[in-house]
Amino acid sequence: MTGGRPLRRAALALLLVLLAACAGDRSAPAPRGGPPAGDDWRTVLAEDFEGDRLDTGRWATCYDWNVDGCTNEGNDELQWYLPGQVSVSDGRLTLTAERRDTRGSDGDVYPWRSGMISTGRDDWYSRPRQTFTYGYFEAAVRIPAEPGMFPAFWLMPASRFTPPEVDIMEFLGTSRQVDMYVHWRDAQGAEQRANGSHGPVDFAARSHVFGLLWEPDRLVWYVDGVERFRATEPEQIPHEPMEVLLNLAVGVPDPPPDQVDSARMTVDWVRVWQR
Repeated sequence: MTGGRPLRRAALALLLVLLAACAGDRSAPAPRGGPPAGDDWRTVLAEDFEGDRLDTGRWATCYDWNVDGCTNEGNDELQWYLPGQVSVSDGRLTLTAERRDTRGSDGDVYPWRSGMISTGRDDWYSRPRQTFTYGYFEAAVRIPAEPGMFPAFWLMPASRFTPPEVDIMEFLGTSRQVDMYVHWRDAQGAEQRANGSHGPVDFAARSHVFGLLWEPDRLVWYVDGVERFRATEPEQIPHEPMEVLLNLAVGVPDPPPDQVDSARMTVDWVRVWQR
């Protein structure tokens, strides 16, 4: 039959495309996002993780209380954050968690080490690299599938004291449901929080775009460009400069099973727009 060979080639090409899609190919580009249409936005942070190393002029690799690494004691996390767990290549940031006993500068031994980035300080007494009050915040993130991981993309006050706190995305005990939180103090000083969630989705299969619109009268969360949660009560809305953070914590709410020794969270890009 004439034309049989071209037809077979076309069928093979289609099959390869379908197989790559089913496999959740890590080389597939993340979907592009952007702020709500119809407004006069300007880009104030645009990070595509080009080159072969993290831009440390733009990003710290710890919290503001960095002393040869750090952790978040308030969550009873299992990791000690170190800059060696942060890498950049092929247009992606990778945060790597490893099961490896690590003595922190606080004298405790942590069973895991991991990575994080922040637009904050190198240490308690330094100035933050960049802070933001209101805007549209977005990142394309692929979370790990391994259980026991606690990946997050969030905002922390430049004052270094929380609340307020806005969690653009968190994954607690599952890779199939994203949680979105706002934390604040009420008139009596008690800590309060509100949250939404979205799923089930196989978030570990590919990168997804997590976004937050923060304005003086509202917080609106988006997943892949679709609104999933909002907060509009006046006491819920922060009005102070915030730092941007992405981290791969370990052990919240439960520790990883014995067979899990490592996990990776990748970030394709981070954007912040303001009016």
